[in-house]
Amino acid sequence: MAKKNQPQTGTEQKVQTRYDRKMEARRKQEEKDKREAKMLRIGAVTVCVLLVLAVAGSIGASVWSRKAATKDAYVTIGEHKVTKLEFDYYYNAMLNSYSSLMAYMGMDATSDLASQPYSEDLTWKDFFDEMAVEQLKQAKAMADDAAANNFSHDVTEEYANMVNRLKSVAESMGMSVEEYYKMTYGEYATEKNMEPYLKEGLLTEAYRQHLMEQNAPEAQEIKDYYAENVQSYDKVDYRSFVFNADIAEGAVQEDIDKAMTEAEKKAEAMLEARKGGADFRQLCIENASGEEKAAYEDTETDASLREGAKYAGTPSAISDWLYEDGRTQGDMEVVEDIDGNRYYVVEFIKRYYDEADDKNISDTIANERVAEYVSQLVGNYTVTDNKGELKYLTVNTGADAAEGGTDAEAAEPGTDAGTGEESVADTGSAEETGTDS
Repeated sequence: MAKKNQPQTGTEQKVQTRYDRKMEARRKQEEKDKREAKMLRIGAVTVCVLLVLAVAGSIGASVWSRKAATKDAYVTIGEHKVTKLEFDYYYNAMLNSYSSLMAYMGMDATSDLASQPYSEDLTWKDFFDEMAVEQLKQAKAMADDAAANNFSHDVTEEYANMVNRLKSVAESMGMSVEEYYKMTYGEYATEKNMEPYLKEGLLTEAYRQHLMEQNAPEAQEIKDYYAENVQSYDKVDYRSFVFNADIAEGAVQEDIDKAMTEAEKKAEAMLEARKGGADFRQLCIENASGEEKAAYEDTETDASLREGAKYAGTPSAISDWLYEDGRTQGDMEVVEDIDGNRYYVVEFIKRYYDEADDKNISDTIANERVAEYVSQLVGNYTVTDNKGELKYLTVNTGADAAEGGTDAEAAEPGTDAGTGEESVADTGSAEETGTDS
């Protein structure tokens, strides 16, 4: 039997007009825009949250670093827990004390010291780390010894004066006190947290002076010490003039010898004129040239005269002649300076001891005794590198010790033997440029 066509059930599909299609597309676009806007809002909130967390983390890390630097033990000296804050105080003190010598010692103060070697295994940072630790050992040893000996000293006024000086310096440099403390003592330093360390420094210095007084020598000890170090303490008055050989750059030895011969002739001629009664200063004026002549012509000073010169403070070419035993007033000589390619005309006036140096000798003897005493104290203090930052402690310095010291010790400023005074280098003296200051 044939199937009959059945009528369709349900609604009949509506034919979309162009308008309908346009409205439908708009509706879908609006839905898409809403979804994207929602995603952007969610993304923005997420970014904000991450930024807040990052800032909070940075602040937290900064706070943690400051807390660690001011509370945790960075190094232990004996039984004393030393924070990074206190260590930086001593480290920067050493830096400041060597600031004028950095270039001479081969350091670049504008670059990271940890990247600048001063020996095969160590850097200049390691050098100053060691210096800081040694100073800390002395400070802790002396503070403990002062307490053990019931030494007391009120540092209130001294500390107030120190703070006022620091504030004045900061102001003169156009800096806030906070900025100055950080620059001078380290990034975590403030006026408040540095107070105990500055006060301890004042206390230990007062104790050192107390020990100096306790170890002052008797009058006879001073005389005996002088007798053993006469040359270091005697002074001389003398006149001198320098004839520099006229040597061109790149000159061969023959030319140098010729120029030296000419300089010697001039020096000998001046010496003979002086022995004949001519005035030494007038002879200097006649033989000087340019700016040197003006210096000798100055009537307010006598550029040819040097008074109160110590052995270490006189040019090495003439120091032995001046301090030779039996030298008497009026002795004159032409002295050759081979290394400097010049000749000196020298006239000895007198050699003597200034009794004001009794105090210098006394201080030298007392310093030696106190240094020995403190050295014995420090020997009982061990060093523990809590943070593992002190590389010098792990480097084998046996070879340096066998040679009598490290490069660090050799680099320290020189002093006159037995006097404690800074030595005067031969170079740069007025005499060597043709004038005597």
